[in-house]
Amino acid sequence: MRAVFALVLTVVLGLARMVQAQEDVVWVQVEAQPSLTAAQERARSYASALPDVNGFALGAGWYGIALGPYLRSDAEQVLRVYRAEGRIPRDSYIAFSSTYREQFYPVGANVLNRGVIEPPVLPQSDAPQTAAASQPEPEPQPQAEPQPEPDETPAEARRSEARLTGQERRDLQVALQWAGYYNAAIDGAFGRGTRASMSEWQIGNGYEPTGVLTTRQRQVLLDQYNAPLTSVGMTLQRDDRAGIEIALPMAEVGFDRYDPPFAHYDSTADLGVRVLLISQRGDRATLFGLYDIMQTLEIVPLDGPRSRESDGFSLTGRNGRIVSHTEATLSGGEIKGFTLIWPAGDEARRTRVLDAMRSTFRALPGALDAAAGAGTVQNIDLVAGLQVRRPRLSRSGFYVDRSGAVVTTAEAVAGCTRITLDADHDARVVATDMTSGIAVLRPAQALAPPAVARLAQTPPPLASDVAVAGYPFEGTLTAPTLTYGTLADVKGLQGEPGLRRLALSALPGDAGGPVLDASGSVMGMLLPKSGSTRQLPADVSFAAGTDSVLAALRQAGLTGIGAGAPGPDATPQELTREGTGMTVLVSCWD
Repeated sequence: MRAVFALVLTVVLGLARMVQAQEDVVWVQVEAQPSLTAAQERARSYASALPDVNGFALGAGWYGIALGPYLRSDAEQVLRVYRAEGRIPRDSYIAFSSTYREQFYPVGANVLNRGVIEPPVLPQSDAPQTAAASQPEPEPQPQAEPQPEPDETPAEARRSEARLTGQERRDLQVALQWAGYYNAAIDGAFGRGTRASMSEWQIGNGYEPTGVLTTRQRQVLLDQYNAPLTSVGMTLQRDDRAGIEIALPMAEVGFDRYDPPFAHYDSTADLGVRVLLISQRGDRATLFGLYDIMQTLEIVPLDGPRSRESDGFSLTGRNGRIVSHTEATLSGGEIKGFTLIWPAGDEARRTRVLDAMRSTFRALPGALDAAAGAGTVQNIDLVAGLQVRRPRLSRSGFYVDRSGAVVTTAEAVAGCTRITLDADHDARVVATDMTSGIAVLRPAQALAPPAVARLAQTPPPLASDVAVAGYPFEGTLTAPTLTYGTLADVKGLQGEPGLRRLALSALPGDAGGPVLDASGSVMGMLLPKSGSTRQLPADVSFAAGTDSVLAALRQAGLTGIGAGAPGPDATPQELTREGTGMTVLVSCWD
């Protein structure tokens, strides 16, 4: 039955190729190489000078480099001009799509059977042509592709297979598994399941389905399996200063600098890969401190698994831009490890590179000297030359009960992946009132606030002194500050009863903070500046009144919080202590 299926498939493929060859979609083949690595290097070289460069497997271990796909007339013009200019070899020729198999360049592309593209703009000669020059240039005969030696017979293939080591046999099973043809144990035993997967691979790659791979077919399979690694130039590197040996994607990264505890290998190509080698002397406390510090860096996104044990840790983080993986271990008073930062959307290749880095990682004697990066420009937002993760925005809020519930501005928590209180405590939104612009948060774990808001029952008299407690510089300063002003009106500019107009100059970070009257009671929540085109004076601010705050709290199920009676005026010290004690930094993270 399998032989019949193979015969039918062969006929169907042959017919498809005949139909495709008749279509007016062609390529300009410029070169063929018997090595994938060499072909990739030549493709990159051509792409640095010419557009529309693609690389395809040709079968039998050969790889072709072609320009296109073009209409036949366009391809002939490209061939004629580029050949005359010496930009492609004289033996370049027109080829059909049926010549090509899997695309290896550009990495991740697949342009076969997707129609033609516009050819490059080619120079037109304005010089008068002589009679001799007007004669068309003889079309060179297409040169046949290099013909490999005849492949092995099934008997010869079995004899060469018998000479494989156990590891080589397991490597073939791994490659078949990676290609999607094998899903059983990696044991090096070529039983019925392995033979069936070999037959399916042979059919998928245009070979006779014998169930025994020839020497050449085994090499093609391994080349396919290793293509993700060769495409990024995986090379074993030894860094004696860091005391680490590891395979790195050296076609994508290059050593840049030491900034302890890291050796930086920064991106040198378009893919945007980065690698850090981790090397420092220390103990378990040092290891745990590094684990905490790594999670504050932009290169370790918040979403992803992470684990810490007594002698090591691993961190994986991903977002819409990057995926990073970090692992480090403590042994003999030295912490060694690495971080791989890879662009999102290239998971299959990232996984192969990561596996190769893990399998080749070896700790050597010695570690980076803590003073090795002396002289590096200092910046509060950098740790060892790496950008500290910053929230998308930070605003103010204030505690309304003893378990740590917080009132803040709805602007502060819109569309956040993560919300934190004082940068350390995770919180979630339990209610949002978009009309008043108020949101209510609950911490993931109960907190013990230094102070809790006392909501004023009625607003103070007009022109009374008021103060806003907040983080005007969005957390750059580690403690809240008070900004003073006066109550200008108990309604908005258009008579809105739920608003309080303040004569007070506030900054964006103050939004969400409590507005305090002279007694220290909260008479409202400061609202963010309006995003309308109307520009108000800098000292005009608005607050949502306590009625709006209480309505949002009821919506959140916090019904035990009420308004208190006005008290005596507080001293400046008491007002500062009360305001800063109840105020919290609310941060929104992507």
